Amino acid sequence: MSVCLLWLGLSALWQAADTQAAFTIDQVTLTVLPGNNVASGTNLILRCEAKVSHSLTQPLTYTFSFLQDDQLMYSKNTSASVVERSLSLARVFNSGRYQCAVRIYDKMKTSTSQALRVTGLQVPTLKVKSDIISEGEDIIATCSAPEETGGLSFYFYENDQEVKRVPSKSNSVTTTLTMQKLTDVYLHCVYVVIMHPDAGFSNKSNTVKVIVEDLDAIRPQISISPNANVVEGDRVQITCKVQYPSDLELFLTKGNTVLRQFHTTFTYSLTVRAEDSGDYVCKAEKGTVQRKTDYYLNVTELFSKPILRMRPDPVFEGERFTLTCRSTVSSQKIKKEDIKYTLLKEDRHINSGVDYFTTASLASNGKYSCVAVAKGVNKASQPLDLKAKVPVSTPVIRVIDKVIVGRPFKVSCEAENGTLPITYTLLKAHISLAERRVVEATDKALFSIDSISSPEEIYSFTCQAQNQGPSVSSTSQPLRAEVIVPVSKPVLEQRDITVTEGSDLTLKCLVQKGTYPIIFTWYHNRNPLSTQKVRSLEGSYIIKAIERDQRGDYYCEASNYNTEIKRSYPARIGVSLAVWKKALIGVFCILLLVAIVIVLTVFLKKMPSPRRKKQATELSVLRKTPRPKSGDPMRMSLTLDIEDNTILNGTPCVMGRNVWSENVSGSDSDDHTDVESELVHPQEVDPSKEVLLKKSTEPEYSGQHTEAQMSTPGVSEQAEGQAALEYAQLNNSEQEAA
Repeated sequence: MSVCLLWLGLSALWQAADTQAAFTIDQVTLTVLPGNNVASGTNLILRCEAKVSHSLTQPLTYTFSFLQDDQLMYSKNTSASVVERSLSLARVFNSGRYQCAVRIYDKMKTSTSQALRVTGLQVPTLKVKSDIISEGEDIIATCSAPEETGGLSFYFYENDQEVKRVPSKSNSVTTTLTMQKLTDVYLHCVYVVIMHPDAGFSNKSNTVKVIVEDLDAIRPQISISPNANVVEGDRVQITCKVQYPSDLELFLTKGNTVLRQFHTTFTYSLTVRAEDSGDYVCKAEKGTVQRKTDYYLNVTELFSKPILRMRPDPVFEGERFTLTCRSTVSSQKIKKEDIKYTLLKEDRHINSGVDYFTTASLASNGKYSCVAVAKGVNKASQPLDLKAKVPVSTPVIRVIDKVIVGRPFKVSCEAENGTLPITYTLLKAHISLAERRVVEATDKALFSIDSISSPEEIYSFTCQAQNQGPSVSSTSQPLRAEVIVPVSKPVLEQRDITVTEGSDLTLKCLVQKGTYPIIFTWYHNRNPLSTQKVRSLEGSYIIKAIERDQRGDYYCEASNYNTEIKRSYPARIGVSLAVWKKALIGVFCILLLVAIVIVLTVFLKKMPSPRRKKQATELSVLRKTPRPKSGDPMRMSLTLDIEDNTILNGTPCVMGRNVWSENVSGSDSDDHTDVESELVHPQEVDPSKEVLLKKSTEPEYSGQHTEAQMSTPGVSEQAEGQAALEYAQLNNSEQEAA
């Protein structure tokens, strides 16, 4: 179809180049004459007609294309509007769907498809090269249908049973048929059209009889002389005879072995041995036909096949061994002494006699055999492949990976020389712990050891190897390997201490044991500071010019060779102020104290004298008056003053002392020198005296209390300060009087 369209396209281009015209293809009609269903051999006409409307004066050029099953079968350029295509003697091959396409310039129109069905197949003809054949001979047969076209598939039948199927691109085929029966056979053939299998099979061809001749005349005969029961060493003749004149093959076989082959009668001679006993077959063959006859020959053994033995077995290098060759007499024709023995090594003679002695070594290795000969009969033993075993050498015990105290580890035991299999035994202090048997060269003797408690314990392990050689067993040297001792719990040398700000702090981390190198890591409040790898049991870390924010908890960790990390107990390090800072604070406090004293002195000097006397009198009255209850205003005022002085006592400047007032004399003197007396500690009042004062002055206390509460705020604060000072002086005077 694609080829057709391409051709039509090229044709359209050619026409378009001619001229341009106004036209239209109205209709394209395909007609099959005389009809769409015809018998085989009918002459058919395919008629294609095109109806076109156009405006041209000159005739149009039409391109007619006939297609069978979408394949271009015929094409023609013409000015006629009708084209016919003849199909002479139509056959089944011509069946199919037909269409007609018309192209004018660049326009094309296709007819509706028409189905053509041609029925009826020609009866085939069967011929054979020869209708008389011998059994096993092939038949050459030819089946043909000369009037058919297209590819055909031929079927051959023997007595109505299909024996062969042969496809052909032509209308005839010749093939070879192999007959399996001895009787006469009847052959015929049929065919089908490959492109139209729905048309069915053709009618049967003529039947051909083929006569098959029997070939029993080629059956051979066999004879053995002098007889079928002989003894080893006898000469025997086997005759294979056939009466058929020629054109065949004659075979003498024993088992699957062809002893002789010829095309006519022959004789086969041999000196028999025990292994020659068995069935002998004489076989005649012509084509695919075979005829055979068999005969059994029994050969009595003269002596047995020799056996080569070695003692001891196995043998190790350096050991003496013996090779012995022996046969057993089986016939009365010979005696034991009549048998002669020969020992061979690599097919070379090395000894005559029954026994052979030598020492096993690398040179003695090889393939040995022996031959026994008597009365012209010789028999060889099975070969003996001697390979002296190598005694196991002293094994070497090694550590796999590394040894850590307290952890499991593995060791290997290996002997450099020694024939497998080798049994390895792990020993500790000469006591067996485990065994491993190595049978392949790729295997290794590996042992697992739970642990050791000290490095010296590693020397208690040895291994033993044995392979049943002359030395029986061999023991290795003690295991030697580097033993890693995990670090003990580290100790931080410093305890809870306080250091001065700005000084250097050295942190030392110590362990009692551990294999070098040891990794020490220091931490401050769980934050890593530094890591040190040393070859000693002690590591140190120096904090230069320590600062206040570096105080806190310090600890260290220690580890080695990826063992468990051990951590020390923490130590709390305090950092005190630097000396210069303390001195600066002291100077500041002294200056502050001096300033306070100066201010108080100036303040007291400026205070009027009568006012001080009045405050002294009030203070005396207060001293004689009982203590007010917790809700009284005066008690609250006095308590507040005392608490304020206590707060002052807690300041760094006062350094823990309570200063209430300046020391003055017991009288109401106005002398300012007495007012600027030294600071004194407050004295506690005798409770008994305090009670008497409370009782005697209770009426007066109420009035004075009212007076004190009614004082103005400014004067009250000054009075309270002066009153506190005078109260201290009065209290001191009373204690001295007492």
